[in-house]
Amino acid sequence: MQRVCLALPTMRPCPGTIVDLAEEAAYAVATFGVEVHLLVLDTTDAAGFAQNAAAVASLAPAPGVFVHHLGNDGQREFLRRVAERSGGADPELLLDLMLPQAVAYGSCVNRIFLGAAALGCTSAHLRNDDFDFQVVDGQKMYPIHQELLSIGKPAGEAVAGVSRSELDPADADKPVMLVSGSFIGELNVDIGEIQELDPAVYREVVRLWAPPVWSDEEKDAMVDVSFKGAGAEAFSADESVLGVPDIWDVYMCNIALDHRGYEVLPLLPSLETIGSDYVLLHALVHSRLPGVVHKRHIVNYYTPERRIGAGFINYQMRFVKFLLSMLYLYPVYGGMIDLNRELLDERHGLKVEPILDLVRGSFDWDRAGNEHCLDVLDRSYRKLGGKYAELADVVAGRRRQLLDEAQEDAERWAVLVEAWAGMVAAARAEGLHLAVDGAAG
Repeated sequence: MQRVCLALPTMRPCPGTIVDLAEEAAYAVATFGVEVHLLVLDTTDAAGFAQNAAAVASLAPAPGVFVHHLGNDGQREFLRRVAERSGGADPELLLDLMLPQAVAYGSCVNRIFLGAAALGCTSAHLRNDDFDFQVVDGQKMYPIHQELLSIGKPAGEAVAGVSRSELDPADADKPVMLVSGSFIGELNVDIGEIQELDPAVYREVVRLWAPPVWSDEEKDAMVDVSFKGAGAEAFSADESVLGVPDIWDVYMCNIALDHRGYEVLPLLPSLETIGSDYVLLHALVHSRLPGVVHKRHIVNYYTPERRIGAGFINYQMRFVKFLLSMLYLYPVYGGMIDLNRELLDERHGLKVEPILDLVRGSFDWDRAGNEHCLDVLDRSYRKLGGKYAELADVVAGRRRQLLDEAQEDAERWAVLVEAWAGMVAAARAEGLHLAVDGAAG
């Protein structure tokens, strides 16, 4: 029986989301006859964990659905065992890369990947804690419906489950490595207020995301589509396309990934940096592996704590660090594009060695680009004034630290990539049962 991991990383109380995902899991079992492990990785405080645990405890038993709710202690116990068993030279460092004290978007998804391996799952289906499903005629549009039609199948077989195929016949034997929808609602990065205050400043700031070698026209075109997902495109019909997806059409908030991808390449363990969880998608797309893009988009919304006070500063600093991370990621992405299908072995699997070489080659990239980025942000934030001027002061006060951390994040990623195969093997051997400190059933 196919065993899959439906996963929710969270750092806030989200009992409603847990209930929704339990319903999605039950739907998957009833519709596809799979076994679903709902994995909730919870780094909230004690009060928040209690709320989420109560939601888990309230779930009605459902055949074929197994719920695992792990808090900080349970995750740390599991990861320590994995790090020690992996054969890595520095288990404490590996533990810190996987479960740091600070927010790390890539690390939380890496924990999901190891949890899925420990549970014996062949795919991971990722959701966020700040979304809703679209509802049509009283029915929730679960993305897992489209995901399970294709994920992991040879692309030639997956043709039967999509509404349109753009598959190169030469790729028919390759597995479908990702299935992704998009989102509607608010931007997936909370910078819409900048656009409302000053569209010209918004354009200048978002252009910092673009590769520096792009033309002004290319940068402007990117600004027009960035962070918007499917815009206001409400669900109308189950449409899906099989082929090599465009990187702009795949989103970590609404995706299924085959284990033959995430068991090879971990995500960046960057601290306090949004967007650090997209590198695997680039590897899969740029190596020309098949995927499916569908229209069961989720509805994105913002949680209020990121709009005021310390929450505002913290979130916007994560965006600043995202922009700085591009200096080290674009050489990797560009190298992936150049290597193309050479990133794959004879069994159509990702080869980690060329990717690791690209990561190592990015360490000494000239920081001038990031110096310029911080100069533009300082000028832009001060033009906006108010809380953005306060943000500019924080960025200026941490300027040297931010530049150093961007490089260190790339170096830490290389350490994790080197250790990843051993970590995955250790997780699979260790299992997850000893670490579950929430409900399981």
